Amino acid sequence: MEEITEEPVQVVARVCAIDIGKAGLVACVRVPHGTRPDRRVQEIREYAAVTPALLELADWLRVERVELVAMEATSDYWKPVFYLLEAEGFECWLLNAKHVKNVPGRPKTDRLDAVWLAKVVERGMCRPSLVHPKPIRQLRDVTRYRRSLVREQTREKQRLEKTLEDAQIKLDSVISDLHGVSGRQMLQALIDGQRDPKALAEMAHGSMRRKIPQLREALTGHFDDHHAFICATMLRRIDALAADIADLDARVEELIAPFAAMVEKLDEITGVGVRSAQEIIAEIGLDITVFPTAAHMVSWAKFSPIDAQSAGRKKANSTGKGNPWLAATLGEVVAGLSRTNTFLGERYRRLARRRGKKRAIVATGNSADHRLAPAHRPRRPLPGPRPRLPRVKDQQATPST
Repeated sequence: MEEITEEPVQVVARVCAIDIGKAGLVACVRVPHGTRPDRRVQEIREYAAVTPALLELADWLRVERVELVAMEATSDYWKPVFYLLEAEGFECWLLNAKHVKNVPGRPKTDRLDAVWLAKVVERGMCRPSLVHPKPIRQLRDVTRYRRSLVREQTREKQRLEKTLEDAQIKLDSVISDLHGVSGRQMLQALIDGQRDPKALAEMAHGSMRRKIPQLREALTGHFDDHHAFICATMLRRIDALAADIADLDARVEELIAPFAAMVEKLDEITGVGVRSAQEIIAEIGLDITVFPTAAHMVSWAKFSPIDAQSAGRKKANSTGKGNPWLAATLGEVVAGLSRTNTFLGERYRRLARRRGKKRAIVATGNSADHRLAPAHRPRRPLPGPRPRLPRVKDQQATPST
């Protein structure tokens, strides 16, 4: 018989389960019976989702000597409840609603959901989700907002390129960076009223001056005051976003300062830059011991396919929906690796030719995620020296008589 160590040894004696909504919540407390040890009693109360009511909930749980508080991850409504009870000294569990789904065919109400959740938790039939400590949560909020602004800035730049295409200005076909020094000077001159392609092309700097003939052709179009007004508005928007991103970069540097050694360590990995290292720390955290092995962290990041086997046949399955912010960071890491002469770079190019770029990104991201795994994960012992066998001369087989 195989001993199972993942299942709990004992039942949680005093537990509280909370069904959370936007305006209110339902809490169910289950504790042992006062006189009959084989029975349990429960009480259900409803509270508003405001701070005074949550403090009353904390007082009630303290009176009942609750050992564990569990709640479903319902949108963002769980955050104020979780953080307040955590600050009050309670052990809180955040549960995936998919893992504690109620039995179909029964009535579904907030009160029944709270009771069912309490029963599931007290029997140890679920496991908590990962919730980072407050410093990592603050760092994650800033890095995610920074990425959102970078995406918005990229969309604004694409809108500007489409406006130039509408005016038959093919500047982005000649200049690799439309928002560099030369490109911005030409755009600003167009907005200010300069329409002569020769005068605009002479604004090129450095090695771009070799492309002056191509620039004259690209700047020949029908750019008018209408396009100038739209482009000026877009450039102001791009510059404002750039200033906000710079402020967020400074804030990230302040929050990441206690973890500078970890950033340097991650930066040494091929394909991982400083910004990617900051985002990885913000999403994964510093307590890598929550992932027993590298495979656990890869599975948590949803960069490994889910096993689906039935009747002895293994079916194809996807990786599932994971952390989109971490997936975006790993995608950028893979994009950097794809241009290197490393094992992972060659792995990406080989898989991209055979299976396509999307599958290659996931597979290479899986391998890169293993490199970010804890250094204390168990490794295979190095093989010892091979025994040297004596050389035997070849002998011709003699036919049997």
